[in-house]
Amino acid sequence: MNSKVPSLCGVYKEYFPIGTIVNDELVSKDSELITKHFNSITPENELKLNKIHPDKDTFIFEEADKLVDFGRRNNMLVRGHVLVWHDHSPEWFFTNDKGEKVSREIVLGRLQEYINLVVKHFGNNIYCWDVVNEAIADDNTFYRPSKWLETIGEEFIEKAFIFAHEANPDIKLYYNDYNAEMGEKGDKVYSLIKGLLSRDVPVHGVGIQGHYDIVFHKPEALKSMIERYADLGIKLQITEMDVSVFGFDDRNNTLQRPTTELLERQAEFYEKAFEIFREYKSVIEGVTIWGVTDRYTWKDDFPVNGRKDWPLLFDESGEPKAAFNSIVSF
Repeated sequence: MNSKVPSLCGVYKEYFPIGTIVNDELVSKDSELITKHFNSITPENELKLNKIHPDKDTFIFEEADKLVDFGRRNNMLVRGHVLVWHDHSPEWFFTNDKGEKVSREIVLGRLQEYINLVVKHFGNNIYCWDVVNEAIADDNTFYRPSKWLETIGEEFIEKAFIFAHEANPDIKLYYNDYNAEMGEKGDKVYSLIKGLLSRDVPVHGVGIQGHYDIVFHKPEALKSMIERYADLGIKLQITEMDVSVFGFDDRNNTLQRPTTELLERQAEFYEKAFEIFREYKSVIEGVTIWGVTDRYTWKDDFPVNGRKDWPLLFDESGEPKAAFNSIVSF
């Protein structure tokens, strides 16, 4: 590791925590990079319902406990991701032993029991939770279809926050979504949060996922929505940031490595976005990059199968990219 490269979280110590994802492989291969550059971590999948509670009689905490302990030993904040999501929710949660649908009351009871147990298990070792993830629809409807919506109704969001707050009143609770800062989707997320707050539901912030690309997204669009959310008296986190070198509709899968031009455009995006984050440091409680190096990123194969992407701050060898340099030089 190049000792002359500045620590990313050190550069931002007067602004906000800088986070990344962790899993067993990343901790094994990239622990030096992680501990040097990040002071916040989010377990990638290990805290999701299907991992912790895969069937009615099974709770598995070992994988998550290891990652939370890694964060504690290295004086890192640990984010909890995620308590309620339409994905990664096992079928048994909504059915009986015969596979038949169970009542709203049974699902609510299971949800309360699950949230209470998990939040109390980790206690203050996890300082904030994404309580509900991606509950708002992308189309002209309001809520995304899900088993939660189908069995409980729209109140599942409110109940999840109440259950989490009851389990531990000390931790911060976030609603998390992509495109939560732009267009009609952003307006709907804003409306959801405003409504929850009007009913005194304990929502402390909004997580803007920040899955961007250099074609479709414009960093400047962040400003107006940051200000709108701030006017509600809540905080924001950028929870899953990466910047694809492809436009979302670009089906090219022949690129073997990113061109200098693509990397420069990516760096410009990161630079402008972080300028805005710094400007609103009183509102932004953290920025999490959704990956450590380009060696491993969920953007590989999404949305195009067989396509490599390079959306992160460090290249596949762990060396800082132009994007990294653009956000530490200010």
